[in-house]
Amino acid sequence: MSYEEWFAQHAQKHQKIVKKLVAKGFTQEQIIDYFAYENMAKEEIDFCPLYKDGKKCHDMQELNCYLCGCPNFRFDDNGLGTYNGMKILSRCEIHNGSTIGHGGAVHQDCSKCTVPHHKAYISKNFDFDWKKVMKGCTITS
Repeated sequence: MSYEEWFAQHAQKHQKIVKKLVAKGFTQEQIIDYFAYENMAKEEIDFCPLYKDGKKCHDMQELNCYLCGCPNFRFDDNGLGTYNGMKILSRCEIHNGSTIGHGGAVHQDCSKCTVPHHKAYISKNFDFDWKKVMKGCTITS
């Protein structure tokens, strides 16, 4: 699956959940709380493939999944450049984490970064529309 495909599918899943919660009268804070890993893994098991195995994508106690995908993540399926002959497909805007080479391409490895998964960060960058928060992620060449 390409980054573009994942991004579009994830946006749809996210919006469906948010619309459901807004219809129930949830406030911004309640929506953020709903996206806590423990609740999402129980209530929205199809939101993330890791939920079914009881795994977290980031090793942190209070993981919040509202900004899964991260507003600091940048990608272009056509490439952002090259490194050692490999196409760079993704990078971090705040230069956090590391990169990995896989399948002839360079990808951003965000697994050690927890920035977008803290409630304070989510509250500061919140929008009911995930795609608005993530608008800087897609870079077209």
